[in-house]
Amino acid sequence: MKITVVTLFPGYFETPFATSIIARAKKGGLVEFDFVDPRDFTADRHRTVDDYPYGGGCGMVMKPGPVKSALDFVKQRCAAAGAEPPLTVYLTPQGELLKQKTVVEFSEREHILLFCGHYEDIDCRARSLFDREISVGDYVLSGGEPAAALIADALVRKIPGALGNPESSTEDSFSKEEGLFDCPHYTRPPEWEGKRVPDVLLNGDHKKITEYRRARALINTMRVRPDLLKIERLSEEDFKIVKRYFLDYHDIGD
Repeated sequence: MKITVVTLFPGYFETPFATSIIARAKKGGLVEFDFVDPRDFTADRHRTVDDYPYGGGCGMVMKPGPVKSALDFVKQRCAAAGAEPPLTVYLTPQGELLKQKTVVEFSEREHILLFCGHYEDIDCRARSLFDREISVGDYVLSGGEPAAALIADALVRKIPGALGNPESSTEDSFSKEEGLFDCPHYTRPPEWEGKRVPDVLLNGDHKKITEYRRARALINTMRVRPDLLKIERLSEEDFKIVKRYFLDYHDIGD
C-alpha cells in the first residue's frame, strides 16, 4: 500500500510514522509513505497558499490553485509510472464520519491520498476534486494532520503481515459485523490491588473462555455504546450468554 499525505507540515509525521507498527510495516516494505506540500505549487516568493474569505469573516481560506496542482502532481506521477491514480480523501469535520468499515474499504486500495485541510477550509470550488470527504469525529482540530496520522495507523493495521498476529485486527473493537467493542483483557499478576482476574480465564476451558469474552463484549457495548449494537445480528445464544454472565459475574463493570 502507498499512502500519500498532502500537507503544509510534512515534519509533523516524522515521529508517528517512525514508531511501532507503522515503522515495522515500512521497514518490511508493506507500506510506503510520501508527502506533498501545496506550497511547492505556488508562484510567489512567500509561497502563499491562503487568502482572506470573500464576504468577510475571521480566518483564512486555502486557495484552490495549490490544492488542484498538488493533486494533479500526484496523479501525473502515477500515470508516468503506469500506476492507478490514488483514492483522494479530503479530511474535514464536514465529511463522512470515519467507521471501521470505511477503514477496511480504504485498506483494499493500493494507493490512498490524504489531504490535510487547514485554516477555515479549502476554497469550496476545490472540494469537487476529491473522491471522498472524511471526518474523524464531531470536533475541530487545528489541521488535518492528526486525522491523517490516525487514518494511516488504522489502515496499516489492516495490511496483511503488519501485525505480529494476523488475528489481532479481526478481534479489535468494531471489527465484528455486530459492531461490538472488544472484550476486556487481563495479564499477570492474577491478583492486583485486590482485583482478581476472572476464574474462567484461568481454567483453560477454551469454550468457556470464548463464551465469556463474547458476553463481556456484548455487555460492554450495550452499556457504553448501545447505538453501535446491531441487535438483529445477534443470535438467541448471544442473549442467553449475556443473561448468564450478567447474573454470574459481579465484575461486569471492571
